[in-house]
Amino acid sequence: MDRYEPFEIEKKWQEFWERNKNYKVTEDANKKKYYLLEMFPYPSGKIHMGHVRNYTIGDVIARYKMMCGFNVLHPMGWDAFGMPAENAAIANGTHPAAWTYKNIETMKKQLIRMGFSYDWSREFATCDITYYRWEQWLFLKMLDNGLVYRKKSFVNWCGSCQTVLANEQVEAGLCWRCKSEVTQKELYQWFFRITSYTEELLEYCDKLSGWPEKVTTMQKNWIGKSEGAEIIFPLQKGNGHIKVFTTRPDTIYGATFMSLAPENPLSVELSMETPREKAVKAFIEKNIKQDKAALNADDFEKEGVFTGSYCLNPLTGSYIPIYVANFVLMEYGTGAVMAVPTHDQRDFEFAKKYGLSLKVVITPKDKELIPEDMTEAYEDSGIMVNSGHFNGMENEKAAKEIVKYLEEKGLGSQKVTFRLRDWGISRQRYWGNPIPIIHCDNCGAVPVPEDDLPVILPDDVNLTLIGRSPLADNPDFVNIQCPTCKRPAKRETDTMDTFVESSWYFARYACPLHNASPLDKEKVSYWLPVDQYIGGVEHAVLHLLYARFFTRVLRDLGIIEFDEPFTNLLTQGMVCKESFKCPLHGWLYPEEVKEKVCTYCGQEITIGRVEKMSKSVKNVVDPESLIEKYGADTARLFCLFAAPPERDLEWSDKGVEGCFRFLSRLWRAITENREKFIAIEPFDGSTSLSGDIKDLRRKTHLTIKRVTSDIEERFHFNTAISSIMELLNMIYQFEIPKINDLLILRVLKEAFQTILLLLYPMVPHICEELWERLGNPP
Repeated sequence: MDRYEPFEIEKKWQEFWERNKNYKVTEDANKKKYYLLEMFPYPSGKIHMGHVRNYTIGDVIARYKMMCGFNVLHPMGWDAFGMPAENAAIANGTHPAAWTYKNIETMKKQLIRMGFSYDWSREFATCDITYYRWEQWLFLKMLDNGLVYRKKSFVNWCGSCQTVLANEQVEAGLCWRCKSEVTQKELYQWFFRITSYTEELLEYCDKLSGWPEKVTTMQKNWIGKSEGAEIIFPLQKGNGHIKVFTTRPDTIYGATFMSLAPENPLSVELSMETPREKAVKAFIEKNIKQDKAALNADDFEKEGVFTGSYCLNPLTGSYIPIYVANFVLMEYGTGAVMAVPTHDQRDFEFAKKYGLSLKVVITPKDKELIPEDMTEAYEDSGIMVNSGHFNGMENEKAAKEIVKYLEEKGLGSQKVTFRLRDWGISRQRYWGNPIPIIHCDNCGAVPVPEDDLPVILPDDVNLTLIGRSPLADNPDFVNIQCPTCKRPAKRETDTMDTFVESSWYFARYACPLHNASPLDKEKVSYWLPVDQYIGGVEHAVLHLLYARFFTRVLRDLGIIEFDEPFTNLLTQGMVCKESFKCPLHGWLYPEEVKEKVCTYCGQEITIGRVEKMSKSVKNVVDPESLIEKYGADTARLFCLFAAPPERDLEWSDKGVEGCFRFLSRLWRAITENREKFIAIEPFDGSTSLSGDIKDLRRKTHLTIKRVTSDIEERFHFNTAISSIMELLNMIYQFEIPKINDLLILRVLKEAFQTILLLLYPMVPHICEELWERLGNPP
């Protein structure tokens, strides 16, 4: 009797699929297309269980759609540029390119070993010259259309990685990659003008009906539309003024001081030639470099310094002091905030600390507020007081009336602002896409001529430099003739943020070998937009927002004809496991623990909480070891069965063993009785049935309905698998070796083949093998 030997079976069918090019697709006008895409991986060297889960979910959907007759595009590639490759090269004495392509080779073999249905003919890495050459071309087109500019700005700086970080890459004041402290540094930076599409990006959030609501909400919050008023506060001295944006114009009568961001040019200007000048400059120097992410911390200490100057509250006629405050952001509004301490908690705490005056302008309907007795700001709605002729109004109505009044007096206007800021793409590292700009003392920043593209990343660089880009130390790369005036010039040495590469890769999969332009419009029109996109919720803001922006850029350049890149989005949960810690040896891998003791010293270990699998606490399971022991199909089945895709999956060794036992049970049920089924046709419904065999056929078709519904409507593979298990249990109630009735055997064969067809998208290797053993062609 044959045993279930996953390794041999899986190798056989993977070679069969490769030999027959089962998953290679081309455009076919006679078939309905379906584009299934998982977020492509960074080639770190080995796949992890998060990869396995993500790509298994995608593979089930792709195979299911193939079985439904769709022309399915299911590609895979590599998000290959970035800091980790450069850091690894420095640590290991290798070149980032060699490190990257070696990792790609390793990971590709692992993905093939999982049996995923990728069209590998479309594979590319973003560090391939044939890819980043067209990204440089797009940069130049965006520059021509006013979507790219350069300016000096304060940026998040990681001294360890020697590069700029986006705000989203700063976590609790630390670099997301190396966990080093992040500071502020002023540098010249290249920006993409994503704010040109702010309104459209926000509007279309409500049209993304196939996206999880939590993701569209996160995008809306990041774009951060605020409606309010821009108000002019004249300065006490001179003819100048301060403009502020506020969402609470109803509180203007309660504004008792002004707060400026440390970066605001007025912060220094208003203190000049006053006794406060020295103190203001010292305060700015201290706070201008602070991590902006720290502002949201509960224990963040609000500090400020008086500039020595005053401005006029335009509606009260009172002069109010102007402070520089560490909690005011230059990026929000105008970098100046009218402070209303009685109705804003942040301002309340600041006013209490520095002894500034309080003035109540909104009270509850049933209670009078006395400033001296207040222990916190009153931020709810209420009735206007101490607000001139607006007294007695409800504050929401008063807000509109105050804006009208300000407009009539020429003191302000209705205003809409956004939290979203332009995308700084400059990175001061080597392993990235070179920015195609030449700096000339005579001509300024000159675009590299299109005929001179690509600007190729040189191989010979010094990666151990501290404080400057390795490209800047390469004279063969840097020194060049200005294409305009022919004088000596220098190349730009910043490289692009790696999120640029991931902002359009999904479109390039439609035509990876196209060399005449970035995209083949006809092929892209056939395949795009992506019908189903799958990836982690951690990319809900950065990657997805940038991809939506780039799609609009490509559309407006006439390269594509759609508005949104991803019709449907599935964000899968994390793979979690408890951690183990030894008093002597620290964190331990699962294989280093036996019966709750450390295998090195025999001491009892501490079992930690269940959390996301992470190398830092070693609570990881090696997919390769898992596959070697149980096979790819078992790994796939467990990832699908243990939890619905949108929820976190808690790792369970017993759960894995249970999935292996189920597949072994299915294997035995068919192979032990193969001779009874191989020569007969499955039941076709032509004869009436009764009794247990009628119940089995009814169960078979109910299972088809349930599994189809679970996959098609909800992607709830766990409940689909449960239904299939129930059907197999029902089959086991029949003593097949003793059955000789042809009709019963035909119904049983129909049930078995139904199980194989339903399970095929989830565990394709064993299903292919058993299908063939039942006498069917592959």
